[in-house]
Amino acid sequence: MTSASDAVERYRGAEYRRLLRAARRGLENNGGSLDATVSVEVQGEAERNAIIGITGRYRDPSVKRIRVTLRDLDAVVRAGTELSLAGLLEAIDGRPLANHPAEAARALATRREALRPAEESPLHESAEWFRTWLGAVSRNGTVGRLVARPETVGVLAQAVRVLEFLEDRPEGGVPVTLAGLAAEVTDDPKALNHRTTLSTLVLRALAIRAGVPLPGTAEERRALWDRYEVVVDDLASRILVLNLPAEGEGLGEWLTGAARFGTPFQVTLHQLNTFPLDLRVPVVHVCENPAVLRRAAAELGPGCPPLICTEGRPSTAFHRLAAIAVRDGARLRYHGDFDWPGVDMAGAVVRRHGAEPWRMTAADYLAGLAGDGKAGNGKPRNAEAGGGEVGGGEAGDDEERVRLSGRPVPTPWDPGLADAMSEHGSAVYEEAVADPLLADLRMQILGG
Repeated sequence: MTSASDAVERYRGAEYRRLLRAARRGLENNGGSLDATVSVEVQGEAERNAIIGITGRYRDPSVKRIRVTLRDLDAVVRAGTELSLAGLLEAIDGRPLANHPAEAARALATRREALRPAEESPLHESAEWFRTWLGAVSRNGTVGRLVARPETVGVLAQAVRVLEFLEDRPEGGVPVTLAGLAAEVTDDPKALNHRTTLSTLVLRALAIRAGVPLPGTAEERRALWDRYEVVVDDLASRILVLNLPAEGEGLGEWLTGAARFGTPFQVTLHQLNTFPLDLRVPVVHVCENPAVLRRAAAELGPGCPPLICTEGRPSTAFHRLAAIAVRDGARLRYHGDFDWPGVDMAGAVVRRHGAEPWRMTAADYLAGLAGDGKAGNGKPRNAEAGGGEVGGGEAGDDEERVRLSGRPVPTPWDPGLADAMSEHGSAVYEEAVADPLLADLRMQILGG
């Protein structure tokens, strides 16, 4: 008498192998239902006879593909082995049958649950950049990869909370450290460190919000965090100053000493956070490019009026120092590049600190364009900074000008400026119009 185990061993034969593989695929794909049919393209007489023995129907050798219902196969297996078809397959393969429909349903439910905090966030309703980011991470497989691993399934919700936290912070509030932000949202101060999944998600969203490429270097990452007053390194966040005497121990003494000699001085956010400072100057001029400050130091020396340089996009250190100056009664006058990022930065400083635009009118732009529109007298810009390519030719040739790129930005202090820039389509960089800026500083020395 043949035992059940002997019968199971019989089904391990090569003549049954492809039929049982097809049966496993069928059961796994339909959730274990026997109401399905599988087919096998017969290869060899032994396989043909085995399948005929299961179905009980003779098939002519000319029939190359034989179909078998899973219910018939289950009945034959039960009669010979006392096992169900599913039990036989698990015994032969040494692993349980998968249930792909149930797995897909669970994965879909997990995905929906992972996306729910983002879709229910107020940012989803109010912020186009947030919807763009969420659409991108949904389409490119990021969400699928997150929900596939238990340790990352909640990271998207954490990213949403970080973005909501940054959105809700008042402009000009106290800067937050990267570790402090991470601890506030996740209870893990290292959760936003470079290369963490959470950091990558949040930086991608902030880059979309700012309209810049995803940062690729440590400096670019610091700059992007700095836009939202998240301090990665309070030593790296700094501002260049010239002739800004101050009161206070430490930093105030250093600034006063540097001003006495007309020496440019780098101030870090760490210093501003460490040493209380008071400023007693009526006007502080602000420029974007260090070339302007360098000329002022060389040509005007200790007599130059107080001048600070953002060295590009204003950092948290700049905003801290500007707030101190305004608090102490100083009037800020801001000048920057005549390109879309430049006027965007100017507008932000005007809104945040009540600064006055300094030679940032349409007339100033057109004078700079007419005086020398050559790219060679400006600084080449990469794509992130919003510049164009530099060409060659004669002075004044349109091909030599750096073409404006990026999204136009309104200039509410002089709407004609944005109109003129759009019409001419060329950038004028600050160092190319430094002469009238230095003339203003000279006039202030003379009391004009």
